[in-house]
Amino acid sequence: MGRSDTGVLRLQQALEVGSFAITAEVMPPRGGDVSRTLAHARLLKGLVHAVNVTDGSRAVMRMSSLAVCKVLLEAGIEPVWQLACRDRNRIGLQAELLGAHALGIRNLLCLTGDPVRAGDQPEVRPVNELESVRLLQQVSAFNQGLDPVNGLLPDGPTDLFAGAAADPQSPSWSGLKSRIMRKQQAGARFLQTQMVMDGDCLQRFVDEITAPLGLPVLAGVFLLKSAKNAAFINRMVPGANIPQAVIDRLAAAADPADEGISIAAEQVARYAAVAQGVHLMAVKAEERIPLILERAGISSRC
Repeated sequence: MGRSDTGVLRLQQALEVGSFAITAEVMPPRGGDVSRTLAHARLLKGLVHAVNVTDGSRAVMRMSSLAVCKVLLEAGIEPVWQLACRDRNRIGLQAELLGAHALGIRNLLCLTGDPVRAGDQPEVRPVNELESVRLLQQVSAFNQGLDPVNGLLPDGPTDLFAGAAADPQSPSWSGLKSRIMRKQQAGARFLQTQMVMDGDCLQRFVDEITAPLGLPVLAGVFLLKSAKNAAFINRMVPGANIPQAVIDRLAAAADPADEGISIAAEQVARYAAVAQGVHLMAVKAEERIPLILERAGISSRC
């Protein structure tokens, strides 16, 4: 993993040439020891094009995504840095972008960020000076060498490969289409979706919205561990919509954890014919991602 022989990021190269791309997610530690997160990421080396590091997901405190990305980079693992607008003002976000470039981190997922009321410190005051579209615009400006105050950056431009999030199962199709167009115009080079449980919805999303814009899509696949886990996600995760049929399948399984792996593998195999890639999410079970890819029959694509 890391840079290709041509010096281009593997994820960027795969997406730009039309190859099937695979990313997976790891969670930063809740403490000062990064060894467990690094061990999870190392299991994915050679199986995925890049490893995505969450940034305060669900408004829960964890180690800096940027710091973990640097650790992964030093271990020869290409990271995707998530950057949420919730916790930083404009100057803070600008500083982080310039710092990431200096550290050699190039892949970036621009996010608005989950609301603090969803987290474990709901009394925290959010910032939200920018949101994902304006953050993408700032990345594009820095890549062009534009100073946010006046003229050109005196110490040179950045070279960041920025993407954005999307929810193909959004209840407002017109609103979804409008927002994706705004993200593309702001500089998004790829889209990473929330978990997708409806393949037909993903197909329509690609056919009607992203393909005409030339935006590659990484379809989100979430590993479910049990019927109880699926029901919890439906209650607690904004936008989650796991069908009852899937919950019933997990409930009826002799080994729900193994059934969850099979469900995820089936989704990966189906989405491979629709999207340009998949993004695998296996919260606190990252060691199962290689088995998902093996069952989907695509473990040798990277």
